Amino acid sequence: MTYTTNEMMTVAAARRLKNGSVCFVGIGLPSKAANLARLTSSPDVVLIYESGPIGAKPSVLPLSIGDGELAETADTVVPTGEIFRYWLQGGRIDVGFLGAAQVDRFGNINTTVVGDYFSPKVRLPGAGGAPEIAGSAKSVLIILKQSARSFVDKLDFITSVGHGEGGDSRKRLGLPGAGPVGIITDLCIMEPEAGTHEFVVTALHPGVTREQVVAATGWAIRFADNVETTAKPTEVELTALRDLEARTAAAHGQAPGEA
Repeated sequence: MTYTTNEMMTVAAARRLKNGSVCFVGIGLPSKAANLARLTSSPDVVLIYESGPIGAKPSVLPLSIGDGELAETADTVVPTGEIFRYWLQGGRIDVGFLGAAQVDRFGNINTTVVGDYFSPKVRLPGAGGAPEIAGSAKSVLIILKQSARSFVDKLDFITSVGHGEGGDSRKRLGLPGAGPVGIITDLCIMEPEAGTHEFVVTALHPGVTREQVVAATGWAIRFADNVETTAKPTEVELTALRDLEARTAAAHGQAPGEA
């Protein structure tokens, strides 16, 4: 089956979510990838959203954390304060799944502004629960489309800390957990280098060249010694993803492909 670069990105991200893990999910691309994982390789993953649903099993992708589909399909719903205090800060979240507007070489995230904070070119959606998720989850996955505008040498604003300035910066900041362990894009997969915690390319998606990745990165991106090729999406993965998107489009009155 043929597939798009966006589908490759979503499938590759879904594969990173281990079965049985507890995942704190962000809205948008993270939610799509996490729910694809639940429908394919990780049926026993526990999806938690910051509005309070635990074990959500939506049949369509939620529009926001307040979407009734999440509460209606969850095993239980608890107050937001309990999600953060007991589950997240209590060390019970295995994976935080986040999106970003900008990311840097150390996995720090900007979702606040593009440009000067007091006179921004673009005002972004903001932090939500992402800073707490990035700071307290046992590990973090980041998913976003890759371009030189989104993969920048210096963030306009640090909304959520990844590995700080690199090296032992995260440890010195007193943040628990491993921090970001993977950045999945429409071109490749990046992972933090041991010691420096700078993100390097460890896998290229089929048909993608190193030159394409370099052109789409705002810093001098480096490649691992052994760069793998991501496995192509299977028919099962693509069918599950497309069916999920079609159900979502129908439920939200969208045209096909907008979900």
